[in-house]
Amino acid sequence: MWGLHSPQLAAAQSAVIAGTVRDAGTSRPLESAHVFIAQSLLGTVTDSDGDFLLSDVPPGWHRLVVSMLGYHQVVRDTLIRSGDDFQIDLRLTQRVIEMKGLTVSARQARKWQRQLVKFKRLFLGETPTAALTNITNPEVLSFAERWGVLTASAEHPIEIENRALGYRVHYFLKEFERSGTTVKFDGDPLFEELEASGDEEAAMWEANRRLAFDGSLRHFMLSLFEGRTEEEGFEIWRRRSLDRRDDSMQRFGVDIARLLRSGPTPDEKELDFSGFLEIIYHGETEDVAYSRWIGQPYGRRTGPQRSWLELNRGPTLIDRTGEVIDPYGVVEYGYFAFERIADDVPKEYLPSDW
Repeated sequence: MWGLHSPQLAAAQSAVIAGTVRDAGTSRPLESAHVFIAQSLLGTVTDSDGDFLLSDVPPGWHRLVVSMLGYHQVVRDTLIRSGDDFQIDLRLTQRVIEMKGLTVSARQARKWQRQLVKFKRLFLGETPTAALTNITNPEVLSFAERWGVLTASAEHPIEIENRALGYRVHYFLKEFERSGTTVKFDGDPLFEELEASGDEEAAMWEANRRLAFDGSLRHFMLSLFEGRTEEEGFEIWRRRSLDRRDDSMQRFGVDIARLLRSGPTPDEKELDFSGFLEIIYHGETEDVAYSRWIGQPYGRRTGPQRSWLELNRGPTLIDRTGEVIDPYGVVEYGYFAFERIADDVPKEYLPSDW
């Protein structure tokens, strides 16, 4: 079982989620099904009776994921309040897995290798952190490419070892598509802390985790929720367009108090704006790899990290942990889009000064 390691969340009264996972057709208990809170360190597998127990679940919105080979994944988006105890009976429906042919030509193998290289760059990212991150079971990945559109799927969780941040990530991929310059993917990661080889590596991981958090989308949303964007180094503007040929690309001031409205509970707020938000983070400068990623010449003078957000389907909810509840609620551009899976930290992580 993976545990929860978050002194920052210890003060909140935690909850317990317990239950049983069964086959929907036969009601037979399912052993070894993965049950976890997405984007967290908290997960387990069911025992021989199909039972599971997740303790120390912090308050807030959580995506409870149940996954097992040969069955359709079940996801429950659940609002956990302080001190709640849940008993859940979950039923998984069987699905047919098409067996692939065992004959692979040398040409097919070379094509798969090229697609793997492309996938890793698009999925893990191109930051210095990504350079120290590796997929340890690439054989679970399958690719399809047609008319310039690359898709990827995985029957088993993608195992990712991040030696820059000190995490092993079990990523349950649901969708991946690259079309032109647009990359869209969705999945549920479960984090596990690696064991450091010594004090020096542990200190490096802690420093890198702080760097990954600072200036991230979650850092921005958390700052916005708490009303401390300026204190945290964020400058916010609104734009009508991102098209540089459009005169309306000029930026306008933002009344930060009007960006958020009260949500259905005190732990949620609704984010609403028109056009695009431009977010400039003055706490860190752009990495030199970012210039290469956006196609700018090497040696370009770097500045503060600059990102843009667009609402995908109108107003969207965020919670007090900085999570966007709808995974497709906002579209990210600029530096937010540059940093990908390799720069993710679990939702339990908060710097010591928060």
